[in-house]
Amino acid sequence: MKQLLKLTDENYFSLEADQQYMSVSQYKNFLKCESSALAQIQGKYTRPKSDALLFGSYVHSWLDGTIEKFKEENPELFSSKGATKGQLKATYQNANEMIKVLENDPFVMMALQGEKEVIMTGELFGSPWKIKMDVYNPQFGRFADLKTVKAIREKYWSDDIGYCSFVEAYGYITQMAVYSEIEKQNRGGDWLENFIVAVSKETPPDKAIITIDEESLAHELENIESKMERIIALKSGELEPKRCEKCEYCRRTKKITNVIHYLELIG
Repeated sequence: MKQLLKLTDENYFSLEADQQYMSVSQYKNFLKCESSALAQIQGKYTRPKSDALLFGSYVHSWLDGTIEKFKEENPELFSSKGATKGQLKATYQNANEMIKVLENDPFVMMALQGEKEVIMTGELFGSPWKIKMDVYNPQFGRFADLKTVKAIREKYWSDDIGYCSFVEAYGYITQMAVYSEIEKQNRGGDWLENFIVAVSKETPPDKAIITIDEESLAHELENIESKMERIIALKSGELEPKRCEKCEYCRRTKKITNVIHYLELIG
């Protein structure tokens, strides 16, 4: 059996790492569109960077102390001419205000104390997994993840459950369940307390520290287990992936094979 890749900051997001390990983001990709997820780990498709992803990455770079490096690697976020040269473009200017809101709250800063960007691996449901915790503080019995969100208390739509919180809509219960279990495998003992430190893109930004109860985490692990047999078979090539026909990848690779009735358009 091939020895698994030893993960580092440099190779954590590499194709080889994604091919060998399952991750929360990869798992969620498979649930959204099997064809797109498989194309990504095969190196046939790269999702374009979205404004929301860059926005969140900018705020995260403040947390892990790499903000200057992030600025150098993402010059497209900054104005290159005129009176605003060197400043964040209008789309991203609220990110600095969000950072200030976090910095000026003692309880938030307490929740964000600990080792940053901690990588761990483990095994769940027949597959090796990788995780990368934003903040790890086992001494005080907790880990935390920083989330930037449109609005903290707004209702979001999920095709699976209808209107719900952003925590449910974006699969953050899945993330906290996997992180809790993998961390426990590495350390032993009970699950740590989990924190989602959320800051909104509103003006002024809202903020909250959110936790997920152990019953919900355990239920989510059961849900993940029920889906992993198919995902493992897809990754190994034993099954053909299904197309969602809605995502960016499917639109790029779509071939018309039939005529549809107009009532199917919103089905």
